[in-house]
Amino acid sequence: MAFLWRTKDQVLLYSISKNHIDVEISVDDKAEWRLTGLYGEPDRQQRRNTWDLLRTLARDSNLPWCVVGDLNNVLSQQEKVGGAPYPSWLIEGFNEVVSELGLIDLELVGHQFTWERGRGTDAWTEVRLDRALTTASWLHLFPAVKLYNLEGSTSGHNPILLVPETVTTMRGHRNFSDSYELARCGGMH
Repeated sequence: MAFLWRTKDQVLLYSISKNHIDVEISVDDKAEWRLTGLYGEPDRQQRRNTWDLLRTLARDSNLPWCVVGDLNNVLSQQEKVGGAPYPSWLIEGFNEVVSELGLIDLELVGHQFTWERGRGTDAWTEVRLDRALTTASWLHLFPAVKLYNLEGSTSGHNPILLVPETVTTMRGHRNFSDSYELARCGGMH
């Protein structure tokens, strides 16, 4: 997991663990807001720990909030293609915490699956494990937000790129000084 920001912006670290980075961000003329990079428990039997972490983090602040990363969970069977169906208790539990906390799932731009295994075989499986969840107040601050699937990884996981505001371009080149990047790095599984 990596978290990058502009040096002119103010970032206050709230908490950090092997599964998350939680920060408060002050940017130019925007209200303060909160960003949590989250790596969900890979062991399905431990997934409730991720949900409990989300609940705990939600209680820590009333700031507009965005959670982004490899949450290792899906919201519906449509977020998995191939292999056995995703366990319904995991879908129900994840949906319960998302609903309880009033979080909104951001649409993913690009390929709709962020993880794959077995490409070119009968066992090929694709799943959307990486996502961004926000509060309505965070979406109000960043109505033009985009969440991109950066395809092309050789690790089985595609990194995602969260761009809260429109990125300006000059001479056809992206100027990332006006954006923020939070991408899941390889080697987490």
